[in-house]
Amino acid sequence: MALRDKLIERTQPLLPGEQIQQIFLAQSGVTPWASAFAGLLGQTLLRRRIVAVTDRSIVVLSTNFNGTAPNEVLRRLPRQTAIGPAKGIWARINVGDEKTWSHARFRKEIEAADAALGTNAR
Repeated sequence: MALRDKLIERTQPLLPGEQIQQIFLAQSGVTPWASAFAGLLGQTLLRRRIVAVTDRSIVVLSTNFNGTAPNEVLRRLPRQTAIGPAKGIWARINVGDEKTWSHARFRKEIEAADAALGTNAR
């Protein structure tokens, strides 16, 4: 099963009545570059997040330590919020007041979410 499918399966119960359109992993706390250089200590300073873009809103969820099982909804943003543009290996994304980054692996999901708004996410 693909990561996207697993994330949707695990996240959907926390979002009753909403249809997940895009979903991806992100992290907040120290920058991803700083956490990489700090080794295991840096990994403990990260806060892993799941960002789910639904038909109603953008939802940021806290996760377990490995980052793939959601614990609770942290915040909701209006669906009209542009997440990108996503540039670089670790892109700083707009999902509220918490500094949050997403890896280039999830750029297509971010661009698709923004494209649905008619925003240029490039």
